[in-house]
Amino acid sequence: MITEPSRQISVVADTGVLIVGGGIAGMAAAIAAARNGAKVTLLEREFTLGGLATLGLITIYLPLCDGAGRQVCFGLAEELLRLSIKHGAEADYPAAWLDNGTPEQRIANRFVTRFNPHLFGLAAERLLTELGVTILYGSVAAGVIRSGSKITHVLVENKSGRTAIAVQSVIDCSGDADICALSGVLTALNPNGNGLASWYYYLQDGELKLKMFGLADVVPEKREDNYESGAMTESLDKSFRFSGTDGAELARANLAARKLMYDDILTAGVTPVTTPGIPLVRMSRRLIGTATQDADIDRTRVERSIGMTGDWRKRGPVYELSFDALRTPEVTNLLAAGRAISVTDSLWDITRVIPPCAVTGQAAGTAAALTNDFSSLNITELQSALKSDGVKLHLEDL
Repeated sequence: MITEPSRQISVVADTGVLIVGGGIAGMAAAIAAARNGAKVTLLEREFTLGGLATLGLITIYLPLCDGAGRQVCFGLAEELLRLSIKHGAEADYPAAWLDNGTPEQRIANRFVTRFNPHLFGLAAERLLTELGVTILYGSVAAGVIRSGSKITHVLVENKSGRTAIAVQSVIDCSGDADICALSGVLTALNPNGNGLASWYYYLQDGELKLKMFGLADVVPEKREDNYESGAMTESLDKSFRFSGTDGAELARANLAARKLMYDDILTAGVTPVTTPGIPLVRMSRRLIGTATQDADIDRTRVERSIGMTGDWRKRGPVYELSFDALRTPEVTNLLAAGRAISVTDSLWDITRVIPPCAVTGQAAGTAAALTNDFSSLNITELQSALKSDGVKLHLEDL
């Protein structure tokens, strides 16, 4: 052990809402907070928005519907889908949903699409900057300063060294509940860990193709029809599981997945076009919040709902997501959104994907524009604001 000398840290900025993580949840939170009048700063450790959706090449926008012909994710979940294919869908354009399809067509074809990761990232960046969001790329949240039940500052490390940002509220969209852990609130690790995957794009006979190399989040009925028949749905190495929250382990996982990908490319004799820029972590660490929701809430009314999601893996289920799964009683100006919200393992695999990440991100950003004390937030006011922005909260609203 060594003792780091104490030092003074410069406070370089003051923001109303600090969002940590620029994936789908972070993008949605930033858009919602900015549109509702907040001063927003977004920290992103990489240099592109979108997280796994863009840098990870997980370019499948999973369903906004319940598989029974009903759309259940609205608001920014739908807006971001439309943005992702603004310049054309890469595959599976959802004509039944975007071109006034019949009820029968919507039942037969789920509201899912495939997008180009580069165009999506660029379009999202332009949208956020036009809204006045300050984006700090190459920046990692390295610590927090708490005063009682409030975070007052977040410590940031980037090329400028270590600095601090004064905050009114913080939204943890890191995907790994990093701010929750740094704040000392209760968190939980995924007991099953993560398997190896490394999706990549390649050229074959002049055609651009996506190889879902390793674990594939693909709507089951699409696996044989419209996606690579050789796409694997299991880890590339069943003996290797990693948490996603240990630095050295994460590096080993990335190296192992890339080695297998390299061998696969050479064996197939194809020309790689794009490979992942980040490790493909699906479930790592999450918040243990004011409420922890379970998959048994299927088609159950949740009074403090902030939106709904279906189950990308099968048809039928609909889950109303509670605002209390985003907050903790321990730190009253902190929310989690995206794959780190407070859910049990049975619901985690459902809420970690793009549509529910957008739903929870929008709710968190809207809440942060309303107040910096989430313990006393007026849920009716939040729900009214979400409904005004196109979100549907309950099954009976469909």
